[in-house]
Amino acid sequence: MLLDFFPSRKLTVYLAKMFIVRIVAVLAMLVLVLTMLDLLGRSGDILAVEGNTQADVWRYASLRVPQLVQTFLHNSVLLATIITLAGLNQNSEVTAMKAAGLSAHQILAPLLLTGLVVSGISFAFNERIVTRATATLKAWQAVDYGQVPDDPDVRLNVYFNDGNDVLMARELSGRGADVVLTGVTFYERDDSGMIARQVTGSRATFAGPGWLVEDAESFNVTTTQTIDEEAPVLVAPGTTLDQVALRNVDPDAETLSELSDSIAALKAAGRRTAELEGRWWHKITGPLAAFLMPLLGAVAGFGLARSGKLFARAVIGMALGFAYFVVENAALAMGSFGGYPPLLAAWAPFCLFFLVGETVLIRTEE
Repeated sequence: MLLDFFPSRKLTVYLAKMFIVRIVAVLAMLVLVLTMLDLLGRSGDILAVEGNTQADVWRYASLRVPQLVQTFLHNSVLLATIITLAGLNQNSEVTAMKAAGLSAHQILAPLLLTGLVVSGISFAFNERIVTRATATLKAWQAVDYGQVPDDPDVRLNVYFNDGNDVLMARELSGRGADVVLTGVTFYERDDSGMIARQVTGSRATFAGPGWLVEDAESFNVTTTQTIDEEAPVLVAPGTTLDQVALRNVDPDAETLSELSDSIAALKAAGRRTAELEGRWWHKITGPLAAFLMPLLGAVAGFGLARSGKLFARAVIGMALGFAYFVVENAALAMGSFGGYPPLLAAWAPFCLFFLVGETVLIRTEE
């Protein structure tokens, strides 16, 4: 029966409660320490803005904590696995359970079940809280911790490509043909990609095609001459309003459904979406790392404690866990460059280390 995979109900509850307490304790310790270190570096920048008070520092902390929880939850599960199993091994509880006829998989089953529950909680937490906190924090950081515009149509730090040329603006406001760019910089580049001319201006309006830069100042790289233009300068004639409608997508600030819509819109516009598709899959595989960590850290809980190899086993468990995160990030990077398909880039590390964990556990204990 499926329930035979678990030990007795009392032992399952005992192991699960012990594991949960250690996950919460390790996560709280990591988040508290990292939040304090982060505030030491950021509080000066926040308070340097006129009008900001201590309340804004706490506001920053409230937005940063969900990101830290998301980042270090899986590390906490790994460390909690090693602490739990090493303690059980040190007190000969693992030996007693194995003497009672339990296999290594049965001993790990309550931890794996707890990890699966944590994965579900992590996914919901990321979708409902982390994405909103990330979007709010990045919008605040984009204005250097100043006043965030109330207009939802206002976008900060935008750029458009016109062949080799690049048009950048500090702020974009308005919709359709009434779009206005503020703090404009246009880079005209030659065929080799080098900048040939730079045009800066306080404001630009859509000219259909191109943009008219007002109060323009042109700098010619070849002659090193700067010219104050009397009339508005037309730049980026190849840009269209469709490019304006397509915003830069931040996968960390969008939920799974929102990211799906963004990917569909970018695909319809002929834009490359491999990186975003990989991040879409990672929103599923990322939380599942909490289910994988007990299996990778299980090597710390078995073997004779008196043999003097308990510390070495704990180090091996930590190495396997952190190796997973390294391979996962490398695979996502390869996927964003087009080296792997997005599905493979997101799922291959999980499947690989699941097999590695099972192989180590079976060969050493089963």
